[in-house]
Amino acid sequence: MDSWGKMIEITASDIPFQSITIRLTILSLLTFTYFLLANFLRHEGIPGSKAYAVTKWRLAYDDWSGDRTRTIHKLHQKYGPAVRIGPNELSLNSLTAMKTIYGAGSGFERTSFYRMFDVYGHQNLFTFASVKAHGERKKLLNHAYSKSSILRGSTAAIEEKVWQFMQLLDVEPEIASETFSSFHYYALDNITHFLYGEKFGATAALVGSRSDRKMLDDVLDPSRRKLAWFACHLPRYTKWLMTRTGVAENIVAGLGLLPQKKPTVYTGIRVHALKSCEAFLASPEDVRIASSTATIIGRLGESHGSKKQGGLSDLEIASEAADHLLAGVDTTSDTLMFLIWALSLPENSHFQEILIREIASLSTFDLDFRGIPTAEATGKLQYLDAVIKETLRLYAPLPASEPRSVPLDTIIDGYKVPANTVVSMSPYSLHRNADVFTDPLVFNPERWLGEQKQVAEMKKWFWAFSSGGRMCIGIQ
Repeated sequence: MDSWGKMIEITASDIPFQSITIRLTILSLLTFTYFLLANFLRHEGIPGSKAYAVTKWRLAYDDWSGDRTRTIHKLHQKYGPAVRIGPNELSLNSLTAMKTIYGAGSGFERTSFYRMFDVYGHQNLFTFASVKAHGERKKLLNHAYSKSSILRGSTAAIEEKVWQFMQLLDVEPEIASETFSSFHYYALDNITHFLYGEKFGATAALVGSRSDRKMLDDVLDPSRRKLAWFACHLPRYTKWLMTRTGVAENIVAGLGLLPQKKPTVYTGIRVHALKSCEAFLASPEDVRIASSTATIIGRLGESHGSKKQGGLSDLEIASEAADHLLAGVDTTSDTLMFLIWALSLPENSHFQEILIREIASLSTFDLDFRGIPTAEATGKLQYLDAVIKETLRLYAPLPASEPRSVPLDTIIDGYKVPANTVVSMSPYSLHRNADVFTDPLVFNPERWLGEQKQVAEMKKWFWAFSSGGRMCIGIQ
């Protein structure tokens, strides 16, 4: 009897605990199911895979594998111009969606994704979310990036860098033939001269400066992609990891938790950019004024400190110029590299021969004193323009999604899109629309020299520089 009583007593004492555990388990499952259903039903009617609709980590896996952009393109091919790529994210692929999302006055703004591109802890033209903040900063730079301004003030420097690259072919043929490095040297020297001028930060990688060439070591580090993944998908965790110091940093590094060893990607370039800005700001006022019409740093310096209401601080100027430097190196060099590679393929040899004949047809008036075609003359070469356009179409240096969001419910391509949904489009998918680009995977510059109506339609879909008020300021 005593034993039976004890059994009843023990069982009874366990019931409350078991009951709470079961209830918590059921509650957790119901909550999880609710959020899954809420995510799925939030964009009801918009086609796509259920795996992408219920969790953001499905697309994050594609990102980790390096297949994100191609995967989204395949989803568009399967489901159409509007497709779900996350619980709260849609990808679009139509001209009407482009106008709705990226057109002037659309109300769509950049998402927090872009904050990973802040420099020295300050925002810049690329990372501002609001249209107002972006517009105010862009006013300071628009004129400097205009075609007329570049032709007037930068062509001599560009022609000089072309000459130096040609000399590199003779002086260091083994380096010149390694196109990844040599085109990065060319791009680096061009953009630093344009941004800072000879006095404050122009590099000399093409003519053999070891320190300037070493800045590109960060670009070659394969772990930069890993760091970018962590910064994009786990921003708070990444920030916490990368800001550990002392013993904590040693522990984190020892456990292999750091996405990339310090100094992290682009550290060398950012140090150079900061020193260049500091040198400019420390120079006499008359020197800074003289630079205002010739360099980006000079243009930014006109709105420095308290000279104007809302004037830029030292680090805001440094952040802006550094961002342009980072943006201008990879994009320019990668485009040139793909252009040369595409022309070198046996099946494209006839395109190369036509291009050579066009350049050879230039008169002596179109060449400078060294025999290099002038920037103005090359800007008028139609076949060269077609080759560059086709390279940018098929091998856009920034082919991935450009995310935006709007705080209000909206309609895109007939679909109701709830407020704060992330929407995006990508050059990769736009440029591979078979209804617009015949044989879209084939490199064919002559498509841009075809029937006028067809070329006009292709230009509408050409998105290598984005569109609207946030399109690339460096398009010229």
